[in-house]
Amino acid sequence: MKLAQKYRPQTLADMVSQEHLVGQNGIIKKMVEANALTHSFFYGPAGVGKTTLARAIAKALDAPFYEKNATTLKVSEVREIIAQYKNTLFTPILFIDEVHRMSTTQQEVLLPFMEDLNCIVLGASTQNPYYSLTSAIRSRSHSYLLNTISAQAMQEFLEKVLENEKIEIQEQAKVYLIESSSGDIRAMLHLLESANAIENPITLDTLKSIRQEPLRAGTSEANSHYDVISAMIKSIRGSDVDAGLYYLALAINAGESSDFIARRLAILASEDIGNANPNALNLAASTLSVVSTIGFPEARIPLAQLVIYLASSPKSNSAYLAINKALKMAIDDKAVPQSIKTHSKTYQYPHDFGGWVEQKYLIKDIKFYESKKIGFEKTLQEWLEKIKAISTP
Repeated sequence: MKLAQKYRPQTLADMVSQEHLVGQNGIIKKMVEANALTHSFFYGPAGVGKTTLARAIAKALDAPFYEKNATTLKVSEVREIIAQYKNTLFTPILFIDEVHRMSTTQQEVLLPFMEDLNCIVLGASTQNPYYSLTSAIRSRSHSYLLNTISAQAMQEFLEKVLENEKIEIQEQAKVYLIESSSGDIRAMLHLLESANAIENPITLDTLKSIRQEPLRAGTSEANSHYDVISAMIKSIRGSDVDAGLYYLALAINAGESSDFIARRLAILASEDIGNANPNALNLAASTLSVVSTIGFPEARIPLAQLVIYLASSPKSNSAYLAINKALKMAIDDKAVPQSIKTHSKTYQYPHDFGGWVEQKYLIKDIKFYESKKIGFEKTLQEWLEKIKAISTP
């Protein structure tokens, strides 16, 4: 039996470094003990125990457990699983790995079963599922972040394995084994197993010949994670191409997903560039689609292209400011002028007047949008003025 399988925790109490979920006051532990667990999605770096947690939950609840992958999950399979327990007292647990890859159709099929609690849906992803799940799924579930396993916990786990398996290892090799695995116990055990098949005691040279470079640390180091992404966004907003590329490289090397980086850049394209260069959002949308398909390492190229384009584009946040003002106003004032309500008899159709006619569209005279006349925004403002036959002052 492989070491990763042999030493996989079997119960909630055996879980490593997830005290906030399964410790004495852990929320998952409390919900399981109260038999109140609802649909849940677990996300975090690879090798921290997402699948293990789902299996441990099923064992604690003594529930039938079905493990699927979103990339191969068939709608018919879901229906067959549910049908088996239709007239029983059992509630099966359907675990879906790589849940961020679920299609809209797959999610729509799950909805009625989730709503009626015909099964408990658990999912796992290395990405925050908030961005990939529909609002209907999110409203019926909870999401939980699993932490990267600490170096101390990794060492304690490793010492137990070494003792049980009678494996000897040089001290320097042990340090490399832990540090190069970046909080991924599965990766640590795989490397240990490969090296042990060659020699005992295990040396540093052997480990480095198998794993030439440390695994990426991933997104678990919250402060570093947000600092790097923030620095990238601020550099692009400040039109510094080289700084934008540098922080992009840091994000890639830290193990950020290409989807996450592309989503952040798409937000920037609209928030900080907007109509000063409308094509920025088009390129960002295309990049998001492309990197979702190809992944790393190739995704670094379109991401770099996008960073250069965004940093080089004229900047305007007028759309961002305008919608914020409108949203604030819309909280208190929801009135619509009678003339533009449905079936209004007084509405004037602009096309009957050559494209524009003066009429009231808001109850109050208020201006949300202020053109900064930067880049293409200047052209849009000129168009608007020409449409209304208003000369520029």
